[in-house]
Amino acid sequence: MAGEVTLDAAACAQTIVDVASDRLASDIVMLDLRGVSDFTDYFVIMSAESPRQIESLAEYVEAAVKQRGGKLRHREGPAEAGWVLLDFNDVIVHVMHPREREFYDVEGAWSAGKETVRIQ
Repeated sequence: MAGEVTLDAAACAQTIVDVASDRLASDIVMLDLRGVSDFTDYFVIMSAESPRQIESLAEYVEAAVKQRGGKLRHREGPAEAGWVLLDFNDVIVHVMHPREREFYDVEGAWSAGKETVRIQ
């Protein structure tokens, strides 16, 4: 569409990391999955201590990406379950309670990806 702004995957992932950091998410990790995954380029994984914080982070991330020309393709999971997944096509965001994060070990499952950012 003429005049439409698009956000490339790396810029989108960095925007998400910045928002997560500003909004006090913990243990933020960005994994570069190019060449490893055929369905996305990056994962951004972050921890949040409560359903309220999980929901808040998901909302802020979605708004920031939308403001910069990105579009949410799909959202999965209620904050009360301890894990919300946001699919921006080339970037997938996992906002997780530490308990779910440890149990599902997304980073371990995708250890072939390159960790490009880690903010404790």
